[in-house]
Amino acid sequence: MAALHQPQLVFVDGSFEELAQEMANYLNISDDVKALVEQKQKDEILKKLIIASPALHSTPEKEFAGAYNLLVYLVLQSENAGMLLARVCDNLTKPITSSPMNGPGLALNTLTTIFNMLKPDDELRFNVFMTILRFLKVHGMFENLKPYLKSLDEWMTVWETDPEDQRQAYEAIAETARDAGDVYTSYQYILKALRTFEDDEIKSEEGQRIALRALRIALLSPTQYDFQDLLNLPCVQALSETHPVYFELLTVFAEKDLEDFNQFREEHEGFVEKEKLDVEKLQTKMRLLTFASLAARTQTREIPYDEIAEALQISTKEVELWIIDVIRAQLVEGRMSQQKKVFLVHRTTYRVFGEKQWRQLGDMVDTWRDTLAKVATTLRKEQAGLEAQKKRDLEEAERKLANPGISSGPGERRRGDRGDRGDRGDRGDRSERAPRKERTDDDD
Repeated sequence: MAALHQPQLVFVDGSFEELAQEMANYLNISDDVKALVEQKQKDEILKKLIIASPALHSTPEKEFAGAYNLLVYLVLQSENAGMLLARVCDNLTKPITSSPMNGPGLALNTLTTIFNMLKPDDELRFNVFMTILRFLKVHGMFENLKPYLKSLDEWMTVWETDPEDQRQAYEAIAETARDAGDVYTSYQYILKALRTFEDDEIKSEEGQRIALRALRIALLSPTQYDFQDLLNLPCVQALSETHPVYFELLTVFAEKDLEDFNQFREEHEGFVEKEKLDVEKLQTKMRLLTFASLAARTQTREIPYDEIAEALQISTKEVELWIIDVIRAQLVEGRMSQQKKVFLVHRTTYRVFGEKQWRQLGDMVDTWRDTLAKVATTLRKEQAGLEAQKKRDLEEAERKLANPGISSGPGERRRGDRGDRGDRGDRGDRSERAPRKERTDDDD
């Protein structure tokens, strides 16, 4: 399947009649169409060629694509190309006997060529697209389509496809993806199909059928834990009237815990088994969702193992295995403290965010605000103390600079006093030891 682009051209040379006669010769029906060619009865010629075209499936592999391209080119010359092209596409879904190994690839390439030969806004493209979907489903070739699904909504708009046809395409994609094991893509296209219903169609038999199908996929999917998108769809809301027990079960998985699930099973004994819903899968999913809810409402961000075991109705020995599972499911992030026997929550996913969750968030914000206020007060006190100490140190430094001769401590003053007394004592001793000698006449 190719993305939206310029149509691939088939190069031919000759008038319609000449090419039609050439095609008839190749299919060994030249006598059947000769008169029609002479009368230029275009559609009658094409009908003959299309009826005989399954013979192309036994032609050599190297001639297959060229022969079919010529046939498609002739069909597109008709004003009734839509009706005739549908038969050609249908023929291409039949086995190609000349190439059992490469047959599916040859047919898919030809179908893709037909799709690309049509103008981007040609509504016939939708019919060819649906043939390709059915072909891929039968042959298990969904991966050939998957990369191009991103263009589908654009194509639907260009083709001006009505809601019923859109729904048909989305359901076909969902089935093809499911058969290929792509549960996520299958679920997403079932949701897209549900969104195509008008308000007056949500309780229709088809609407409720698809709604139940989506609900069952969501419940049993090993990767689907968010039910809000599904729960908010009008068709699913209508299940509360047409299939109330199913709707109640969906509500349990969307908003409630394991205890509520067990209570549901008691009140509707045998319902899960009768509807062929895998009890073990449902219990496993419900335990993981319960764990997520427990982590979301824990304000301390630490959950003791005993509390986890009680909520999940398991033994404490199993707690760490469920912690690993819930982290793997990406419902919660955190780490285990085996020494303290607690789970430290780093991040969690809210299953539903309503009035109750807003109140919980408000309480958490209040707690954080009080904690931050206390931290801010402590920091302000510490800052004030540091600034006061800094001011005292600065004043002391300035005082020392202004009075360099004045010692700053009593110990230093005592040492200075002793020094002064010592100097005076020395001078006194020297005066006593060497008294001044007066000059006499004998000195001369």
